[in-house]
Amino acid sequence: MRFMMLMIPKGYETAEPGTVPDVEAVAAMMRYNEELQKAGVLLALDGLHPPSMGARVSFAGGRPKVTDGPFAEAKEVVGGYWMIQVSSRDEAIQWASRCPASDNEIIEVRQVQEMSDFPADVQEAASGLPGMQDQAGQPRQR
Repeated sequence: MRFMMLMIPKGYETAEPGTVPDVEAVAAMMRYNEELQKAGVLLALDGLHPPSMGARVSFAGGRPKVTDGPFAEAKEVVGGYWMIQVSSRDEAIQWASRCPASDNEIIEVRQVQEMSDFPADVQEAASGLPGMQDQAGQPRQR
């Protein structure tokens, strides 16, 4: 099972462009990332620039509208993520619990939807996209 662990740092929604974590926090996080890698569960990870450097595209009335960051209505934003592959939700939560996060950070753990989670008609509708994979990470058979 794949899970995404989303880092939600409080206050990041108003961070200025170029904001970076301090050296000690980065060093602690790198040790954690190495643990994930050595355990063989880490698939990907990335940190994200603050929303002040981003944009949102909304589709009211079916037409795209671009809004540059920061976003006044944002109360929580994602600051980074890990994609892990583990055997259960409990295992994903255990890994999230080991993170050296600070008092102002929350990790949201979400299971990734696999093609095998969907009914046959939805799988068929999505079949034209190359690279869609099943739960085991193998190409879906047609």
